Amino acid sequence: MVFEMHLSGSGSQEDPCPLAISHAGGREKRIMQRLSLAFAAAALAALGATGCATKNYVRNQTTPLVEHTDQLEQKTAQNNRDIKDVDQRSQAGIQQAQNSADSATQNAQNASKQAGDAQMAANDAVHRADSLDSVVKGLDNYKQMGDVTVTFGFDKAVLTDDDRQQLDQFAQNLTSASGFLLEVTGGTDSTGPAQYNYDLSQRRADAVVQYLASKYNIPAHRFYLIGIGKDQAVADNKTREGRKQNRRVEIQMLSNSGTAAAPTAGGPGE
Repeated sequence: MVFEMHLSGSGSQEDPCPLAISHAGGREKRIMQRLSLAFAAAALAALGATGCATKNYVRNQTTPLVEHTDQLEQKTAQNNRDIKDVDQRSQAGIQQAQNSADSATQNAQNASKQAGDAQMAANDAVHRADSLDSVVKGLDNYKQMGDVTVTFGFDKAVLTDDDRQQLDQFAQNLTSASGFLLEVTGGTDSTGPAQYNYDLSQRRADAVVQYLASKYNIPAHRFYLIGIGKDQAVADNKTREGRKQNRRVEIQMLSNSGTAAAPTAGGPGE
């Protein structure tokens, strides 16, 4: 009986209200939506934080590269300026060197011209040397007014300091004299072939004429130059001192004026 009553009591209980069940389900759904929104917001926040971190990372990585690139560009620009400066200085140096070379060339040309003028004076004298004997012999009033002799080293045709000193002393009165001629005779010792000695004696006489003509402005027509080689020795060629005296140039001043000075200098070998 009790059992039956229990069963009967159990059967008399009411089922849950459908409206209550529906209300509970809606609340759970809203909770789930809110959770979903919260999760989405958290995900977006995390994504945003990740994006910011990525941007900061990229910025931190690229900034040194940009700065390094700027530095390289600045160095490149500075190198270009330095190269341009060096090039300009090089061009200036080259131009200066060219100007110096041009000036040296001009000086050399001037010196060559002066030497050519002196050589021309010597050539003019040589052309008239063969007529010296007839000119002097034809004029009884030409007299020797002075003389000087300079000597040369073996196989040399270059004036020494002593030679120039003697010629300077001889030429002191020439510029004030008038109506004079200078007979310049070159000689050699007996060593060597005859033709070579003729040429050598000629070069020695040329050296004297060029020195006097260029330094003292003596006109070319006053020189009568001849090279006699070893033909007319003034000393014994068998001795060293004799050969030295024969390696000579004799200069004689001939004048047709009794007022001309009579410059003299040392004799052979002095």
